[in-house]
Amino acid sequence: MQDFVERCLSGCGASQKVLTQLELVIEEIFINIVSYAYHPQGVGEIDISCSVEDDRAKVVLTFADDGPEFDPLSVKDPDTTLKMEDRPIGGLGIFLVKNNVDGITYRRDNGRNVLTVEKRLS
Repeated sequence: MQDFVERCLSGCGASQKVLTQLELVIEEIFINIVSYAYHPQGVGEIDISCSVEDDRAKVVLTFADDGPEFDPLSVKDPDTTLKMEDRPIGGLGIFLVKNNVDGITYRRDNGRNVLTVEKRLS
C-alpha cells in the first residue's frame, strides 16, 4: 500500500515531512478499516486511489470499503489535555489523521464507506 502511494507521489516534489505525514495518514486509515470494518471475519476489500492534482500542488487519497456504515469524522476528538493514563483507549488515530491533512470528507456511496483526504504538497 505504501509502495502504491510512493509511486503515485514520485517526482511530484513533496518534502520528506509531507511524505512522512502521508505515510502516517495512510497507515492509520488502512489499519482502522482492517480492524473495524471487517472485524471479526477479517475478510473484505479496500480500494485506495491516489491522484496528484492542481498542477502537482496537492495529493488526493480516497479509501473505500464495504464495511458497516461508519463516519469517522463524527467521532469526537480526544481530550489531549488529559494525562495518558486518564485517557480512554481509542480515538487518537482519526485525530492524528485530521491534524496531518488539509481536508477530509466522508460519504456513504452505493453501500460503501468513502473517506477522502487532501494534502498540499508544498
